Amino acid sequence: MSTSLRKHKQHTHEALMRYARMLGFGEIRHRIDPKSKLQSIIAVHNTIRGPAIGGCRFYAYRFYSQALKDVLRLASMMTVKNAACGLPHGGAKAVIMTPRENYDRKTLFNAFGDFVNELDGKYITAMDVGTTNQDMDYIAERTTHVIGALQTDALQENPSPYTAKGILRCIQAAVKFKYQRDSLEGLKFAIQGAGNVGFSLAKYLFSLGGKIYVCDTNPTVLEQLADETHAIIVSTEHIYDVDCHVFSPCALGGILTFETAHRLRCNIIIGSANNQLAHRKVGALLHERGILYGPDFIVNAGGVIQAASVYDYHDINIANQKIDKLYDQLYKVFERSKQQQVSPVDVAYQMAFENLNMNNGLNRGKL
Repeated sequence: MSTSLRKHKQHTHEALMRYARMLGFGEIRHRIDPKSKLQSIIAVHNTIRGPAIGGCRFYAYRFYSQALKDVLRLASMMTVKNAACGLPHGGAKAVIMTPRENYDRKTLFNAFGDFVNELDGKYITAMDVGTTNQDMDYIAERTTHVIGALQTDALQENPSPYTAKGILRCIQAAVKFKYQRDSLEGLKFAIQGAGNVGFSLAKYLFSLGGKIYVCDTNPTVLEQLADETHAIIVSTEHIYDVDCHVFSPCALGGILTFETAHRLRCNIIIGSANNQLAHRKVGALLHERGILYGPDFIVNAGGVIQAASVYDYHDINIANQKIDKLYDQLYKVFERSKQQQVSPVDVAYQMAFENLNMNNGLNRGKL
C-alpha cells in the first residue's frame, strides 16, 4: 500500500471519528468473525429515553468506511425519530457487510445474534434494508433483543405495511394543511420506489382515488403495480419532473439535493426513504419554494412504532393508535413552522430535542 493511500485511509477514519463525536455517540462496537464471515458494526447513539431500537441493514458496502459512515448517520437519526415520536427508546443502528465469498446465512445471522446479545438489552435489533423476518428468526435463536422474528411471537410481522399506513396518514395531514381538504380523490402522486412500502402506499392512494406515477429499477414490480393501480410508469431520471400534488420518495436517501429540489413540480413531499435531504439547507430551500416537506424521521416512523409497541406492550392496537396519531403530530409541525416562519425540518428537530431535554443538538449521546 502506498504512503499516500495509507494517509488517506487514516484521514478517513479520523474524519469519521470526528463525525461520531460531533453527533454525540455513546457506543460503537465492531465485530469481525472469520468463521461465520460476519463483519458488522452496532452503533448505539443514545439511550436517554430507554433501550435503543434500530434496524439491521445487510448491504454490499464497498469499503468499511462507507459502512461506518452509514451506521453513524442512520443511528443518530433513529434517536431523533424515536424522540420526535415520543417513543420510550433511544436510537441505534446496525450494519452487516455482505460477504464477498460464500457464506451460510443462518450461521452469519446467528453470529450477529451473539453480537447483539453482548450488549445485554442496550440495543434491540429489527429488520431493515436487506434483512428479512427469516433473518430475525436466526437472530432470535441467540438473543431475545430482536423484533420481527416470526417464530417467537404471533404478533411479529413485516413492519412495511405499518410504515406505509403512517405515510398515508401524513399525506392526509399535509393535504389538509396545504389544500384544506380531507379527500385525496383526483390528486396526483409521484412515488419514487415500488418496494414493500412504496407498493403498499400506491395501493392505499389508488383505493382513495389518487392517480399514481411511479418509478423503480425492477420492471416486474412496476408491471404488477401498474396492473393493480393503473399507475403510469416513469423513468427513474424523470420522476422529479412529474407535475403532481405529492412527491413521495420511497427508495434511497439523499435524493433531495439543491438540483432536484429546483426540478420538483409538486406542492408536498411525503415519503418513506430515510435521510432524504442531501443537506439540511435543502429543507430551507423547499420551504422558500413553498413546497410543504414532511420530515422523514416523523412520517416514516410507522415501522418503528409498530416494532416498539409489540416489544414494549405486546399490543398491536397500541401501534395502530400511535400510527394514526402521526396525522396530528405532523399537522402540529406544519402549524409551528408557519407560526415561526422556519422550515418543518427545523421544527421537527426542535420537538425531538425537547423530548430529549437537549438544547444543543445531537451532542449529548450519553449512555
